[in-house]
Amino acid sequence: MAPDLLAILCCPETKQEVCLLESAVVERLNQRISKGELKAKGGQPVTEKIDGGLLRKDKTVAYPIRDQIPIMLIEEGILVEESDLSPA
Repeated sequence: MAPDLLAILCCPETKQEVCLLESAVVERLNQRISKGELKAKGGQPVTEKIDGGLLRKDKTVAYPIRDQIPIMLIEEGILVEESDLSPA
């Protein structure tokens, strides 16, 4: 993702800064998506794998990136657990 785009993006709900998810975290989230374990803020299960993500500063929500497009919709935010972010 272009650094200038990342610099202007923020969480649409709280206006907190966001940062790119590390590839290992994306891999863990995709494993949980495959198992049907992840929910979005809107309450629906996350069924489509992500290419990347933007993690909110409080580290509780990640906005998916699919086909190089960040999906910055509140209801599409993925609820992230601390174990998703911890080194394996």
